[in-house]
Amino acid sequence: MWTTAQVPEDSSRPLNITQQVVPRPGRHRKPMTAPKPQKEKASKRKTIILTVLVVVVLLGILVTAAYFIKQLIDSKYFFCKSSVKFIPIEKACDGNSDCSGGEDEITCLSSFKVNTTFPVRLITDQKVLQVYSPGPGWRSVCSDDWTGVHTQTACKQLGYTFNPQSKGVTVDTLLSTLKTGPFTAIRPGTTKTPIHQATIDRTVCKSGSVVSLSCSDCGQVGNQDRIVGGSDALIDDWPWQVSLQQGGQHTCGGSLVSPRWVVTAAHCFTGSKKELSRWRVVSGQTYMGTLGGSYVDRIILNGNYDPARNDYDIAMMRLSSPISVAVNRKPVCLPPKAFRLPSQAPMAVTGWGYLEENGNVSPLLQKATIPLIDWLKCASPTMYGSSITQRMMCAGFLDGGVDACQGDSGGPLVYFTSSHWHLVGVVSWGVGCARERRPGVYTNVEEMLNWIHTVVEKNP
Repeated sequence: MWTTAQVPEDSSRPLNITQQVVPRPGRHRKPMTAPKPQKEKASKRKTIILTVLVVVVLLGILVTAAYFIKQLIDSKYFFCKSSVKFIPIEKACDGNSDCSGGEDEITCLSSFKVNTTFPVRLITDQKVLQVYSPGPGWRSVCSDDWTGVHTQTACKQLGYTFNPQSKGVTVDTLLSTLKTGPFTAIRPGTTKTPIHQATIDRTVCKSGSVVSLSCSDCGQVGNQDRIVGGSDALIDDWPWQVSLQQGGQHTCGGSLVSPRWVVTAAHCFTGSKKELSRWRVVSGQTYMGTLGGSYVDRIILNGNYDPARNDYDIAMMRLSSPISVAVNRKPVCLPPKAFRLPSQAPMAVTGWGYLEENGNVSPLLQKATIPLIDWLKCASPTMYGSSITQRMMCAGFLDGGVDACQGDSGGPLVYFTSSHWHLVGVVSWGVGCARERRPGVYTNVEEMLNWIHTVVEKNP
């Protein structure tokens, strides 16, 4: 029986049937290309990095150039914002209005004379509190009825205050000139009254003691010489030292006596240095720097300053905002009245001044230890003679070798006692630097206390 084999029908369909892919809008197939060589990728990365570096360098150059151009212009001209013009810097603060509205005569230094007695003070190294009134004069304050509120009030009157404390000092331990009075004591119910107005006179202290104040942590440092003949120093050990700069240039030194006030020398502001906006106070730096200084809104010279004799050579600068007290920024203590420095007392002077006469400013803070020179010896004909006034003191070695120098002006001369450093002098003048029998001459801060406290009070 014949059979017939069944042969499949011809078909145009492919042997392997797959589901038809429908193209979706917005999606495209990536073309198949050969991968780029690694060297080509690395080369492009290098090109991008180099381009970025070149741009950064060029921007840095432009910013630096703009900064120095501005410094150069500021050193030569004063810009009148109201009238949009430049005037020579010598015309700013010269007593004549060269800008519209007298803009060039507004932000200038001033001078101030004291014709009154600041009514509160501390006296001797025991820091005995005294108050003053025109009739009875100075009287030591008894511990009778004294409270912590009175401590805060008295310290606030004296300036920089931090954790104020008081204690009683037995009258028998006072100097002989203070043992017999006169005395005064707090009246009950006068906690908010200024201390000099809150007392009543006493012939004796009922408690047998007087008030001694410790108003702040001034003059305290952690661990304890170049100026000429000195040695390197760290700002943490001398945190009150500041650099006074004009137009980015170190001009003088100064000392923080509160978070907002700096004591310096009046002679630092001669010539065209009277306009406030040009000054910066740089604090907290061991190495000389120009960035980040504090702005200044007051420069007050002692009204009795005599440039011909360098007498009353002291000034104060008020910072636009207080500095933050820290390890490298801290005020020094003002000395009490009748501080009684011992003969040849060892004192420290610091600054960034010249390392030698007619030399260069030091980039690193310098310190030197020098002894006090007896006032009569310094005022003798063989030394400075009649050039030395009662507002001056001398320190250094008679055979020379160690001394403050140019650039140290206005800086601190300090003495350490009772766990605190005290500002006893301000670098003022001298003949040359470190010469034989020509020691440094300093403004005597103790003689200026009345002026300093009055300036702070009048400019809160």
